[in-house]
Amino acid sequence: MYSGIPFPQIDPVAIHLGFIVIRWYSLAYIFGLIGAWLLAREMSKRTNSTFTVLKIDDFLIWATLGVVLGGRLGYVLFYNAHYFYENPAQILAVWEGGMSFHGGLLGVVIATLLFAWKKKISPLSMGDILVCVAPIGLFFGRLANFANGELFGRVTHAVPWAMIFPNGGAEPRHPSQLYEAGLEGLALFMILNSVWWLCPKLRQRQGFILGLFFILYGLFRFGIEFTREPDAHLGFIFAHLSMGQLLCIPMILFGIWLIRKVSPKQALKRLTVSSDNKK
Repeated sequence: MYSGIPFPQIDPVAIHLGFIVIRWYSLAYIFGLIGAWLLAREMSKRTNSTFTVLKIDDFLIWATLGVVLGGRLGYVLFYNAHYFYENPAQILAVWEGGMSFHGGLLGVVIATLLFAWKKKISPLSMGDILVCVAPIGLFFGRLANFANGELFGRVTHAVPWAMIFPNGGAEPRHPSQLYEAGLEGLALFMILNSVWWLCPKLRQRQGFILGLFFILYGLFRFGIEFTREPDAHLGFIFAHLSMGQLLCIPMILFGIWLIRKVSPKQALKRLTVSSDNKK
């Protein structure tokens, strides 16, 4: 039995400059987007991707809008639709918290499809690079959740690193935000980038790394949710599964479908058809 570690006193506001207040959550988005942008540029330069450096620069604003708008609307629709239906003005109050990863993902997917159509490039080629850099933002975002003392884990007396969160009562809880930072951020980043840089044959199968991201993120998030406290206003949705876990199921299935779709057999078939058309 462990009594729990007191939560460190962390000011949710990182920088005070007179009337200017910058929160850790805002910095997480800034660091995540800038870090992803810089790495994506380097990946494009070293591999001669059709998702060129100039196109990556152009896409940055599209990605930002997709993450922010999609993340907020996803939270509104998936996690608190009834409340926002009765208080529509609160939808814009993003400074009060409330963002959904799955909504942000959907926002970026839509932005990617529109951008790829406009620039006439492969959305799968774009997606393979974007998912390699996305864990940077996921890592900083989960650290910001921890700094805010939000989205904490379930009560546990089984691990020595359990913490007593300010808004979580007197019982020790899993620091699930750190689990997510480690798996959804660091581990996912290392796996996907290892495939990109060390496995050129897999990288050439456009969509493979994208599908791998959907599978791995879905599995990591699904597993971690067993240690994370469900949203108080939602609880468990179905069969003791949280909303986050239910949203991960279609992600995993889509990832499996996509990897099968871009398997060598399918790629060879498409190449043969392309060659016949040229003749």
